[in-house]
Amino acid sequence: MTYKNKISVSVMCSDLMNLGADIIELKRNGVDMLHVDVMDAHFVPNLTFGLDFIKAMHDVTDMPLDIHLMADDPFSLIQHMDLRKGDIVTIHVELGINAKPIKDYLAEKGVAFGMAVSPETPVETLKQYLPILDTVTLMLVRPGFAGGKLIDGILDKVGETRNFLDSNGYNNIEISVDGSVSCERAKKMAKDGASIFVGGTAGIYRKGMKLSDTVPAFRQAIS
Repeated sequence: MTYKNKISVSVMCSDLMNLGADIIELKRNGVDMLHVDVMDAHFVPNLTFGLDFIKAMHDVTDMPLDIHLMADDPFSLIQHMDLRKGDIVTIHVELGINAKPIKDYLAEKGVAFGMAVSPETPVETLKQYLPILDTVTLMLVRPGFAGGKLIDGILDKVGETRNFLDSNGYNNIEISVDGSVSCERAKKMAKDGASIFVGGTAGIYRKGMKLSDTVPAFRQAIS
């Protein structure tokens, strides 16, 4: 299956004091969606954006939100979220929960459902969830903080995941990659089957460079 490759920019890496201006500039340069990390300080040792932030994002932009939940009880948060058709909500497979109620709830709202896989977790852990997934997010760094170090050998997991999904009859499931996604790495991962690229400090918010330069370069790398 052919996918349209998409750029999902991590707002955690932006200048938070000037986020509104960043959002305007990102849209002007053709970014497809905004990646929002929601952490509860339990699943990972950090506390980031919450429910009010997501509503505020929807109030100022029509770009879809790519919401990555790093939380022990994701459904309790999801049920209070301001969600919009076209958004994506991702929880972690490591929770080992019954995710069907979450999928059903999101599907009624026209929201895609995904699962994220931490670097140490085998992709085969997803097998029981494949019938309800729209996306799979491969963490290339340990989740919890921006600017993490790329895990050695992790890029090979992209092709392995594409083969795993396709061989099980789920070529409809898109692969998202998150963490230290530079232009060079994005180009390789696009060839290996990724189609959603979370851009942060390695690919979009590059020191000394403007978004009007980095976003087009990133787009070219994944095209």
